[in-house]
Amino acid sequence: MKITANRVSLSALAAGVFCACALATAQADESSAPKPKPFDVKNAFRNICGFCHEDYGRKEGKGPQLMDDPNSDEFLFNRIKNGKPGRMAAFGTAFTDDQIRQIVVFIRNLKPGVEPQNP
Repeated sequence: MKITANRVSLSALAAGVFCACALATAQADESSAPKPKPFDVKNAFRNICGFCHEDYGRKEGKGPQLMDDPNSDEFLFNRIKNGKPGRMAAFGTAFTDDQIRQIVVFIRNLKPGVEPQNP
């Protein structure tokens, strides 16, 4: 019986050591993994939105000028997320809610004659 008890104890000990090593490796992998780059709003706006909203939204194009838009932030958020049938595509699957909020901040910060910056 003593041998069996020792085997169980050694097996339990080995399993515990294995789990601890696996956890330490996973934590090390997480800390050494490259961090995702911050969302480049200016680049995304230029490449996606700029087709209709010219000059980063500072001029009317196929879509309206967005600089100094009188609509609420909530309106802009919902329009970007859900679009408008026949007028604007919905981008709710392309961007996260946080990214859409950053786009709204980008729009709100547009100034004439000033190069737009990421929020």
